[in-house]
Amino acid sequence: MTRTVFTGGSVFDGTGADPAPADVVVEHGRIVDVGTDLDGDEGVDCAGTVLLPGLFDCHVHVTVSDIGLLSRVQKPFSYQFYEAARNLWATLGLGITTVRDAAGADLGIKEAVDDGLIPGPRLQISIGLISPTGGHGDAWHPSGLCVPLMVPHPGRPETTVDGPDEMRRVARTLLRAGADVLKVCTTGGVLSPRDDPRHSQFTPEELDVLVTEAAMQGRPVMAHAQGAAGIKNAVRAGARSIEHGIYLDDEAIELMLGHGTWLVPTLIAPVNVVRAADAGVDLPAAVVAKAREVVEAHRDSLRRAYAAGVRIAMGTDSGVGPHGTNLEELALMAACGMTPGDVLESTTSSAARLMGLDGELGRLEPGLRADVVVVAGDPYDFPALASNIREVWKDGIRVV
Repeated sequence: MTRTVFTGGSVFDGTGADPAPADVVVEHGRIVDVGTDLDGDEGVDCAGTVLLPGLFDCHVHVTVSDIGLLSRVQKPFSYQFYEAARNLWATLGLGITTVRDAAGADLGIKEAVDDGLIPGPRLQISIGLISPTGGHGDAWHPSGLCVPLMVPHPGRPETTVDGPDEMRRVARTLLRAGADVLKVCTTGGVLSPRDDPRHSQFTPEELDVLVTEAAMQGRPVMAHAQGAAGIKNAVRAGARSIEHGIYLDDEAIELMLGHGTWLVPTLIAPVNVVRAADAGVDLPAAVVAKAREVVEAHRDSLRRAYAAGVRIAMGTDSGVGPHGTNLEELALMAACGMTPGDVLESTTSSAARLMGLDGELGRLEPGLRADVVVVAGDPYDFPALASNIREVWKDGIRVV
């Protein structure tokens, strides 16, 4: 076994502390030592760089590459899988070595990465988006046609449900299909033209069934939740994370603190909807209006949640915006008052904790898997971070 030493640089270890000079030694895919004046069989010259743990994005859609209605109906069914391979590669190039797919990727995509058929970040998958009739995930349009972002198929079953019994069946179907986490809509959303992000979806009884079914299989629930009432319903039911959290109120924040619920803000998501509209993408007027309306409320919610001490993990909703631009989220988080160290912590060790991977990933310390990102220059310069990624290592192998 070859000992590889990353030498001459500084280390951001993932704990939020500022970078400090250190070497990192990797052997057989694991970090075996972090310190000064270390040696190995092979050296990676990191002079003038900072080493980061492999980064995380806790909310992506790798099979979604655009949100325009017309493009969805013109692409052949299998095209999405080739797009997913491209999107995974673009994400890996940013130093993001682990993602949580929030609907779209099926077990085949996950196993293709795991088995080395395609390069990309390792995945946790939710497979489908659980929604009620008329909810955020219902693809019905006034014409009577249904045009979903993600077409159901044998590996991605239909996920529109009404009532506790249907919720139980669909939860079990998704778990059977390989879901690592179950994703549910407890409010309306921006991209669904005929609902309101502030309105609640699913009753507490339906959500209790979902969380119970997930817990019996050792799986968490992530909740698309934008309005305060739906956020509180999800937290009370036991959702592990609130996705978006646009209209947090003081009671919701207190509930999240009391339950230890995570917030995955995805600040860039409505910004990308506005950008798409401005670039001429054909989107319903109601969608564009909602995107413009929520941007500042979204940022205010993160400011207040962060100040209160809510646990925060980085996510982008990439797919709504272009894959490969994920790191734009970090500058938006910093603009909401998060310190640079806390922003990077949310993108490394905090994200690993949310995903239950903190015993394996998210920090540069002995015993953990050797995901290492070599960054030229200042890692706190978030607007330049993507262009400053020099090398990406995953499980001790240089992949970028």
